[in-house]
This record gives sequence, C-alpha cells and structure tokens, in this order.
Amino acid sequence: MLARILLLVASLTIPGALRAEQTPAEKAGFAARLTIYLAKGPADACGPGCDRWIAIEGQVDNDAASRVRRFLAGVKDTQRPVYLHSPGGNVEQSYVIGRLLRSRKAVARVGQTIATACAAGTQVDAACLKTKNAGGEIEAELTTYHAMCNSACGYLFLGATSREVAPDAALAVHNSRLVLAIHGHPPPGLLAELRQQRTATADRDRTAYIAAMGISRELDDLIHTVKFENLHLLTRAELYRFGIDTRPLAETMWRLEKGTWPYVSKFAVRKKENDPSFRTMEWRLFCESKNRVPLMFAAEIDDAATGKSTITMTVGADAIRETGGPLVRATKYEMWSGAVDPDMVKTMLTSRTLQVREGKTMPDGKAEMAKFDIDVTGLAPMWTQLVASCPPATTTPKSAWPAIPPPRRGS
Repeated sequence: MLARILLLVASLTIPGALRAEQTPAEKAGFAARLTIYLAKGPADACGPGCDRWIAIEGQVDNDAASRVRRFLAGVKDTQRPVYLHSPGGNVEQSYVIGRLLRSRKAVARVGQTIATACAAGTQVDAACLKTKNAGGEIEAELTTYHAMCNSACGYLFLGATSREVAPDAALAVHNSRLVLAIHGHPPPGLLAELRQQRTATADRDRTAYIAAMGISRELDDLIHTVKFENLHLLTRAELYRFGIDTRPLAETMWRLEKGTWPYVSKFAVRKKENDPSFRTMEWRLFCESKNRVPLMFAAEIDDAATGKSTITMTVGADAIRETGGPLVRATKYEMWSGAVDPDMVKTMLTSRTLQVREGKTMPDGKAEMAKFDIDVTGLAPMWTQLVASCPPATTTPKSAWPAIPPPRRGS
C-alpha cells in the first residue's frame, strides 16, 4: 500500500502552478508573455525631469522572472521608474520579479506605455511585440488612464520600494487558483489531500511575501476573502492604510477630453485631515473665449465642513496670477466656475505647480485653511492639443460636470 501511494505521489507534478489571472475577455489587449523594454518619451513624460522608464506589460508567464532578471542586469540606471500594465498570471514568478525590484530599490507605477512605432490600438500585435523585444530604447508615451496591475501583477508591484497608483489607474486583487499537472489516476482522496497541502503552502508563501515587502497583514486577509472569479479594486484608503501607496495626495496626468466642448482635465485625491478617507477633486481648462480661458474646479463635498467653502488658485511666485472664489454645492459636489486670462495660462504652462488653498468653516465655527500644490508638468503638450482641437468659435462650455470616473477593472 505504501509503495502504491509513493508511486501515485510521484506521478503528480508538485508543486503545481499557482495562478492569479483573469478571464480571457479580461486579458484582451495584453500579450500572452510578459514584455519588458526601455522606453523614452517627451520631456517630463514620467514626471518632472524624467523622460526614460522601464515598461513591464502583459501576462506574467512561467518563464517571466528569468527574462526580467537578464534584462535588469543590463540596465545600470536604477533611477528609471518601472511602469506596470498587466492582468496577472503566475504568482511564483511575480514573487521572484518583486524581489528583483526590491533589490534595485525600484520606483514602480501603474501605467501603460504606448509605443510610437506601433499603430494606435495595436500594441500587442506581432509586429509591435517584435519591436518592443528588439532591444534598445523605444519612443513612446505614457498614460495612467485605465492602466491596471491586477492579480499576480500586484505582488510584482509590491516589490518596489516606492509605489504609486494614480487615481485613474487600478490595482486589483483576488485569491489565486491552484493548477496541478496530473499524470496517472490518483485516488480522489489523495488528490484532495495534496491540493489542500499545496494550497496551505501557497497561503503561507503569500503571507510571508506580503510581510517581507512591509505591507500590512490586512491586505493578505482581504485577498483570502476574494474569490478567484472576482476582483477587488483597492480603494485609495486601502492603498494608503495597507502601506502600498502612502501619498496623502495623488494625481493623474493632464488629459485631453475631446468632444463638442473639448477640455484638458486633471484629477487628484487628497487625504482628509485626521481622517482615513480621501476626497476626489477635478480641474478643467476649456478653449479660450474672448481672451478668457474658462477654468472649473469640482470636489466631493466635505461633510465635516459647514457654511461656505472657498477655493483660491495661484500659479508661480506672482500672487497677481490668482483666481478662485466661493464654492457652490450641488448634489454630492461643490464647484467653482470662472475664467483666467491667457497670461495666467502661459504662466501655468511654464510652471511646475499650481498652488491651491481651500478655506472651510468647521462645526465649531473655526476657519480651516488647507494648502497643497497640484503638478502642472505635462499641461503644456495637452494645452497645445486642446488649442488645435478647439472649434472656430466658442461660447460657454456645456458638458456634464463634474465627471469623476472610477478606474475600470478590465481591458
């Protein structure tokens, strides 16, 4: 009997592959193998003073870690940020890659790299993948809009020492699925026992990995509750509380929205004072009209404030370049709508930050002033595109306002 059990155990491929992947429909638009390459974009493409980065994208396959190790060994510049865009894949491979990123003290962000040489919408066809895998730097653009790092990609992401998830990008988790390669015909009881043992080992490995990356045990507990068939999109509060992205203020890139009334917009989420929750805000700049540029601001209402709130925005060191006023409440949002002169816009295009001050009246009657800066890096090229797309004549913009979209879960 013992000999028979040993023979059956030997006929099983142990350990099996642990998968944290999405359905084929959710994988649409991703390469079947993880692709890693160097990218170069316009000035400040990946932040102030940053125009070069490492792109890692596609499904985490069974041989991904060895390719990433060889690639990183040839990249001496450890300051290049890593941008991830992946639906998931092999968990064990993600652990190895995550540890490689930790050894480099890597900066990782969720973002999609758009190779210029590839036609729009064909970033994963054979010709484009050949270009990306050819070596050398590829001319490209970056976007965080609808970028994702889901399932096994999340473990890879945790390996970085600095992690950033933009408000319009997604980091989603779920429990893994164990896939055993079975040879022969083992009895069901033995197979169930081996599966249980392998699953328990996988759970311990995940717990140990998350702890080693300095992430809260709460994340491990959460993952354990999410079925493989589902995905849990981590909220901004969870990203902060778990120690994944600990920035109290996170922003999107500036983005051009085309349409009848085109505009350039940016979203930001800011942690409330002495409160674990975050508040979402949006800025919009519209086409110039009669030497005035419409500017709008909207934010989720702060329930802790009473009375009227105000917004003041200053650009550069010139206090004259200032605008703002009282916020008007409407449904779940408070908004300000006005205009700035073209000179202020020109100053914004050559500045690094927009200084924002929000005044609020608290329940105890005291006034509270919040001060923070919004990055205007990257506004200039978007403004150029906006001007080029403006209709011949404009009047007051008429568009749904505000429009704060949640990051999408799949692609």
